[in-house]
Amino acid sequence: MPVPIYLGDEAGAAGYRLAGVETGIPAPGEEGAALQEARARAPLVLVSAAVAAHIDARALREALAALTPLVVIVPDTQAEVARPDLVARLRGQLGFPG
Repeated sequence: MPVPIYLGDEAGAAGYRLAGVETGIPAPGEEGAALQEARARAPLVLVSAAVAAHIDARALREALAALTPLVVIVPDTQAEVARPDLVARLRGQLGFPG
């Protein structure tokens, strides 16, 4: 049975492994390829904000918009990179002020 995959740093991966999630720690420059591989194998892909920051914006948007597999950006363990502000993005897309 396919299991979710987490892409992030070693500390985050250790916690997700305890929960039964498969993990991957992409090498610098390999984040986009790691996302593509994970999407091909898992029903759910959890991507740390730090890894997501290094993925091509178009590829990340396409992955997040796809119906399957579900791709979710989660906070990184060091909180060095903020998650995208979904509320602000939706307000902007709907034409509401910031």
